[in-house]
Amino acid sequence: MQYSRYKDEHAITCLLCRHYCTLKEGKHGICGTNFNEGGKFINKTYNHPSAVHIDPIEKKPLYHFLPGSTSLSLGTVGCNFRCPFCQNYSISQTSAIDTSIVYTPQDLVDLALKHKTQSISYTYNEPTIFYPYARDIGMLAKEHGLKNVFVSNGFESPEVLEDMVLWVDAANIDLKSFSHEYYKKVLKADLDGVLDTLRFLARSPIHLEVTTLLVPDNNDSDEEIEKMARFMAEELGCDIPWHLSAFHPDYKMLSTHATKLSTMERAREIAKSFGIEHVHLGNVFSAI
Repeated sequence: MQYSRYKDEHAITCLLCRHYCTLKEGKHGICGTNFNEGGKFINKTYNHPSAVHIDPIEKKPLYHFLPGSTSLSLGTVGCNFRCPFCQNYSISQTSAIDTSIVYTPQDLVDLALKHKTQSISYTYNEPTIFYPYARDIGMLAKEHGLKNVFVSNGFESPEVLEDMVLWVDAANIDLKSFSHEYYKKVLKADLDGVLDTLRFLARSPIHLEVTTLLVPDNNDSDEEIEKMARFMAEELGCDIPWHLSAFHPDYKMLSTHATKLSTMERAREIAKSFGIEHVHLGNVFSAI
């Protein structure tokens, strides 16, 4: 696919996410990793992952896609969100790329085959911002019978979403809140874009599961959980799995207490009351 388009003689527009950043010569977008070099779009994290691991597929989390299998998981650096609670902030909130670490798409597919994983997952930081790298890995992986998993904040551009159908088999998308103000002021993004992504994926052949991190006094009120549950039930379908995950203090929210188990159980009851069939609680032991 085309990753950018010319805006004018001095700049290009990045097409990877809904920010549609304007990249002037030598400059990068919000993610800090995609550049305009000589009028060409350059993804500087290409071939340079920050983390490569073998994970259970349930860690993505995906509970209804290849259960019991393992997935070669990788991430780079950077993000197009600014979540103050990010658990992977050391890689997501930096643009420092270690170019001494080199894994080509072929290297990663070979690793997956060597370790007999059934899939490759693009995760840890936001995969949309390293889409050119992920796509090349994924297309090669498909040739070898491997599945591809996208773990994302859901801010892909419509252009990327259309392209994902060609090679992505499963996705877990974060629904971080149902407040437009929260997305705009805290996360530096837009709720409507995420909702559009969720609607698109729910109608696509890509297997979809959704995750919500319940952050005390931020998005854990009955009213907000009900809004998310209603959206899930009415616009995505009651068969779409919903993972409710407990917050623990991290990054810029060290003074916020961990999510209580009672909050998690109440959220599950609300979800079930809307008919959502598969509701899973995550990080519950740290929430007790």
